[in-house]
Amino acid sequence: MPLVSLTEWNTFLEEHSGAHLLQSGEWGELKSAFGWEPVHIIEGETGAQILFRRLPLGFSFAYLPKGPVGATEPGPGFWPDLDTACRSRRAVFLKVEPQGWEGEGQQPVFKKQAFVNSPQHIQPHSTLVIDLHGSEDEVFNRMKPKTRYNIRLAGRKEIMVHSSLDLENFYQVMTVTGQREEFHVHSKEYYRRAYEIFYPNGMCELFMADFRGHTLATLMVFAYGKQAYYFYGASSDEERNRKATYPLQWEAIRWAYARGCEEYDMWGIPDEAKDVDIDEAEAREDGLWGVYRFKRGFGGAVKRALPAIDRIYNPLLYKLYQWRFSGSTAD
Repeated sequence: MPLVSLTEWNTFLEEHSGAHLLQSGEWGELKSAFGWEPVHIIEGETGAQILFRRLPLGFSFAYLPKGPVGATEPGPGFWPDLDTACRSRRAVFLKVEPQGWEGEGQQPVFKKQAFVNSPQHIQPHSTLVIDLHGSEDEVFNRMKPKTRYNIRLAGRKEIMVHSSLDLENFYQVMTVTGQREEFHVHSKEYYRRAYEIFYPNGMCELFMADFRGHTLATLMVFAYGKQAYYFYGASSDEERNRKATYPLQWEAIRWAYARGCEEYDMWGIPDEAKDVDIDEAEAREDGLWGVYRFKRGFGGAVKRALPAIDRIYNPLLYKLYQWRFSGSTAD
């Protein structure tokens, strides 16, 4: 049977340690609390968690983030089963953001399939990935000298980094930063639900950097298999000279290292970063370039995700959707 239960899906993932967090059953559970329907398909050694979101007039949008999982040559029934799941929910189209990086080969799973290149990415297209192999000291010493200096400086300036359960404080700092930097902030309930789902399984930690009992910066880090992800983070406008974000990020990296992760994904930098030289990056002040310079200091390699692709079921409504949502799709 191609459609499987959440329990069966989690059992399947136990044999695929390289699966992305966005294909985990926990991620599907989180999204189901906020308007998405997770559906799981397994055909032989290939599987996929597809997220469906309702559109007006009974149609839906189908999304396959960082998948499929498993064998790169699926059995003959995989794509027909996937199409059946999409058509039965009146999906206008299926958006796939494949797992993998440009320059490292397109997954054979998509060969000879009816996809078109997508003009939109939902997840960040470019990122910095930190290699966690070697000793903790080796990971630290691969960072830029200024970053190492700022981590040590923050300690001398009385910054204390600790894990926390204070989601109210986390959300308050997130809101302040979102307004200042003009980036999207989820609802308080979204962050709370994410923490409640992932933390009991050892897949999430909330860290805060305080100065004399007052929180200056905070982040929520996730891990799945051998990968860790810096999804959510923020800093206040106060005491910025104390460099609280640096030891905070280092503590999250140390957490990922201690639980056996091999990579730490900084999750989002300007898409042009791979093509911009260091001098230009230092001079740019628009958009996310300040964030990029901060993240780059931790020693990661710039990587660009494989292009998003769409599988169209209703060409007319697909064109209408692209026109209506040309700037973005869904969260």
